[in-house]
Amino acid sequence: MTIQAVVFDIGETLLDDSREFGAWADWLGVPRHTFSAVLGAVTAEGRNNAETFQYFRLGFDLAAERQRREDAGSGEQYGEEDLYPDARPALSRLRQMGLWVGIAGNQTARAGQILRGLDLPADLVATSAEWGAAKPDPAFFAHVIEVSPGEPHEIVYVGDHRDNDLEPAKALGLRTAFIRRGPWGYLWAEDPKVHKLADWRIDSLTELPRLIQADRV
Repeated sequence: MTIQAVVFDIGETLLDDSREFGAWADWLGVPRHTFSAVLGAVTAEGRNNAETFQYFRLGFDLAAERQRREDAGSGEQYGEEDLYPDARPALSRLRQMGLWVGIAGNQTARAGQILRGLDLPADLVATSAEWGAAKPDPAFFAHVIEVSPGEPHEIVYVGDHRDNDLEPAKALGLRTAFIRRGPWGYLWAEDPKVHKLADWRIDSLTELPRLIQADRV
């Protein structure tokens, strides 16, 4: 079974979300550790992390508040320092192996623009906002299959989220790699469902090239 493409989730797979979560806490006027604690509780219950905001401001409109942040000059900001240290080396090594490398996750159009500006070693950078479909919607993974070379079983999707990444990717026939990183990665690291759905479970993205190479032999 030859792998032709590897597609990466963004938040907590390639990108450390700490700065953005901190910015939201500051915007809401709550201590950062308080915001993180509530986010953790929402995560542990398997709910969408967007529900976190409702605890601090009932009726919170995420899209509208995101635009207010932009208008106030406090919009999303990502830089090289927000990438996990293993992200760029892993992407580079996979491309050196002749694999097509994609980046696609649940992010805003602005995040996509910022990430493309980082000149990452990838053939494609796309976000859910740009595609008009967000994980776990099967339409998101249909886009992944459409833009990637090869059949679904020749594409690997790499992510940290059991419900948003592994389950819908597997449902459409993709192979999967689960990284133990960020709140979701650690929370579900030993989950039986993760063990069943993930072709590989890793602690660092730099493990992937070796595993994929062994699989191609």
